[in-house]
Amino acid sequence: LPPGSCRTFWGWLNAVFNKVDHERIRAVGPDRAASEWLLRCGALVRYQGSPRWQQDYNGLPTGPLGKYKIEAINATDSCIMYRGFDYLDGLEHVTDIKLEKCMYIQDECLQRLSETSNLQKSLQRLEIISCGNVTDKGILALHKLTNLQYLYLSDLPGIRQKETTFRVLQQALPNLELELDLE
Repeated sequence: LPPGSCRTFWGWLNAVFNKVDHERIRAVGPDRAASEWLLRCGALVRYQGSPRWQQDYNGLPTGPLGKYKIEAINATDSCIMYRGFDYLDGLEHVTDIKLEKCMYIQDECLQRLSETSNLQKSLQRLEIISCGNVTDKGILALHKLTNLQYLYLSDLPGIRQKETTFRVLQQALPNLELELDLE
């Protein structure tokens, strides 16, 4: 294979995984459609009332439309990217999101996350770890997540103005517990 062709193939495949199917969202509901997207991209979901993480796409629970509500998302090592974030729009019960080692997560993703009105109301915990494309701009965008109670940031080399960024974020979200591991 010519140099870069493998990277091009995986980039194309990730774009396919992240393409939003609005008809599917209407047909099966936002939580089921988002579950399918997240699992297809290698993330995990946990539903309200369940202690177990769902990781098998073929093992997604069935039942009446709207029965299973996503409460937590663990996107560690997943290929989720901005293109698929429309799947998050209809989620009303997500309290916890972990973004770890997500090579396609960038500032625009965090901006989009913070502008999602349902997440502004429900999201309480967010962890962003080893996402190399996140900068101060993306962290500052989180100020719209007004119910966020806990934010953990670790191994984010794109954050250059730590003190200013965190001071501004703490002023915008005074009840936020901010835990940092950015050395």
